[in-house]
Amino acid sequence: MTDKFMPEGFNISSRENMEAISSLSALEKAVDSGEILESRVIMCDNEHNLVVELGEYNGIIPRNEALMTLPCEESREIAVITRVGKPVCFKVLSVDRSGDMPKIVLSRRLAQQECYDKYIKNLNAGDVIDAKITHEEPFGCFCDIGCGIISLLSIDCISVSRISHPKERFFTGQYIRAIVKRTVRHDGRISLTHKELLGSWEENIAFFKQGETVAGIVRSVEPYGIFIELAPNLAGLAEWRDGIVPGQCAAVFIKSIIPEKMKIKLVTVDSYSCENVNRKLTYFDEREHIDYWKYSPDCCEKTIETIFDDEI
Repeated sequence: MTDKFMPEGFNISSRENMEAISSLSALEKAVDSGEILESRVIMCDNEHNLVVELGEYNGIIPRNEALMTLPCEESREIAVITRVGKPVCFKVLSVDRSGDMPKIVLSRRLAQQECYDKYIKNLNAGDVIDAKITHEEPFGCFCDIGCGIISLLSIDCISVSRISHPKERFFTGQYIRAIVKRTVRHDGRISLTHKELLGSWEENIAFFKQGETVAGIVRSVEPYGIFIELAPNLAGLAEWRDGIVPGQCAAVFIKSIIPEKMKIKLVTVDSYSCENVNRKLTYFDEREHIDYWKYSPDCCEKTIETIFDDEI
């Protein structure tokens, strides 16, 4: 994948992009070259045209050029007005110097269409791609997978360790790696997954040993025990203890590790507040494509796996 099909904002500060929007002559060259550029939206006017900052000038993305829609989608005003203050990609349609102020017309739709035709349309289940978290809902994250084209990463696909909201794992604007979970060819939709990049049970447990006391995050408190996350793809169970609530940090003693059951028995030593903990994501797989992923050890009684396959 070339950099021009990265999520919006990735190339905005590059030297090539800055030079290409720095002058009228450079913008006129971009009309002929058709290259995809980026800059920041400074306003959405009362007709829902986007005003884009271009050095000492401003460009206009007309409402009908602000967004490409897939066959399964409807164009929504909210998708346009929420671009204010954020970077957008675009192609330069025209530069008119005839008036007192140059009129520069841009198209985000055409940039997205090129991204879709040359990149996204050719993705297959199992492809590992770059993505950017655009916003989060209780059911999952919406991700920019190229030129502002959005795909859903559902909460159950973020990590093996369960979370109650995506904000417990990500923050808006964060760049991540993700895997194409499924493509639906007839309507262009793509869904994402992420947990397969965070390592198998064996890869994660290799960082811990029985008898150690380590830090974790309380993810769930049940009548039969407390689930404590040791890593995004690894959690153990501690005995129930009064006063512990989800979201707290905990110091836990590793009582035993049982690979054949994928179980880690823990003893809570202490718990404390740990607001805004951003645990660094470690990606275990650097391949560009994955056909099959297995989380569970070979000796385990239960098999947890992912087989990547496209829909027609």
